[in-house]
Amino acid sequence: MSLLEVITKALAEKNHTEGDLKYPIVLNPDPALLELKPQDQDTKNDLPVKGANGWNFSKIDTEIIELGQSFFKKLKRKLKNPTAFNQDEFLKNLGSYLVNIAGKLGIANNIIESDKGYVGKLVGKSGLFMGRDVKGLVLEACILLECWEVLESLIVNRLVEHPHFSSLISNLIEKNRSDLIVLCMKHLSDLQASDVMSILKYFLSLPINGHTNILNVRKEWESQALLAIQQLKECDGQALLAIEKVKDKILRKRLTLIRDASLLLMIAYDGFSVTELCLHYLISSRNYDEVILAACFSSLNGSEIMCLVRYLGKWLKKYEKFPYVSPCPEASSVLGLTVCEWIPRVEDIVICLGLVLDEHFSTLVLHPEFHEELKSINETVSSLAAEARFCAMLSNLTHALRGNAKDANLDTGTEATEFEDKVRRRKYYPLHAYGILVICISGVPKPVPSVFNMQCHSIWKRNKDE
Repeated sequence: MSLLEVITKALAEKNHTEGDLKYPIVLNPDPALLELKPQDQDTKNDLPVKGANGWNFSKIDTEIIELGQSFFKKLKRKLKNPTAFNQDEFLKNLGSYLVNIAGKLGIANNIIESDKGYVGKLVGKSGLFMGRDVKGLVLEACILLECWEVLESLIVNRLVEHPHFSSLISNLIEKNRSDLIVLCMKHLSDLQASDVMSILKYFLSLPINGHTNILNVRKEWESQALLAIQQLKECDGQALLAIEKVKDKILRKRLTLIRDASLLLMIAYDGFSVTELCLHYLISSRNYDEVILAACFSSLNGSEIMCLVRYLGKWLKKYEKFPYVSPCPEASSVLGLTVCEWIPRVEDIVICLGLVLDEHFSTLVLHPEFHEELKSINETVSSLAAEARFCAMLSNLTHALRGNAKDANLDTGTEATEFEDKVRRRKYYPLHAYGILVICISGVPKPVPSVFNMQCHSIWKRNKDE
């Protein structure tokens, strides 16, 4: 079969989604392309595109395809009678299949069968070479037989295909697997609005059976907090108290990062329940824009709105108490504090609070049980707004001084002053305060919804441009 015939046939069957695929893996084109030869050797043929023959698959690709087809048929037959199919048999068959793939590809298998999570580790090593149909069937078997370690490996290694996202989320919610739902928020991008809404409602009104597995999330945050404490202990206490006086730039930068990341982790962990820790992942995610969040917030009931407003109010109080805390995404790669990537910024909190006010304005005004929470938030933002006005003046002043310093440096050829360097490092502070000012302008608890969002967009656009 020629390459053109393969492509034409694939296009004709593009809507075919059921059954085992003939070519279920991503093929390596290099060996096949090297074997292609022109069909017409006539040099008088001036056509820009000439036919070619000799198209075939490499031996390794063919063997992997045959392995996948055989395993797919066997697993599909077993799943038709799930009562006679148990977890041990599934793990044995899946492990054997993945070991065979590694053997065909020449991948060193240094995983011992007696290791805990043996099959899950094999999925991380050889799962990339499973066909799309095989991955879908393995996902179905993991949920049916409750092989959570293998399912976790599929999610973490991003081996879950997009068409299976919705069914995976709904099944995990049905089985109250809170820890795996958090992994889905972290590793599955482009979730649909309905999936995000289901996750949000699940954590705002967590069922009793969901508390067992959610403790794994708290353990992760506790381990990250202990890691931050350990890194602080390893630092020189005097240097931490006077970082600006440290002469070594690399050491000064690391000390600053450790201090800022520890403070950020402290405010994100202390005072939040375990379900609210799970909300951190949803609110801080860059995969969901305001349109998706607005659709999710609009479907909340009264008790869920109250939980969300209290959660957002906690964050505002945190940023009022620790206004110098700023995002530290680089702490994940440098210090190993991965949760620092999943801590909401003040901008995220402002966006969410504005969307809640817009979507449930009448509910918040007409139901007195919300008034106390909104009054508390109003007191917080009033204090922050006053600070923001002062920071705005300082921001204008430092911009002017920085411009003068640059002009002076151009004239004299000298390097930037120490004062200019300090200004540059603290530029985030007034920008953080600008976001808080938006809430005060809107007049909580009597905001004008459309004006609120317009002000949010204008302020954040200006900050982004700067």
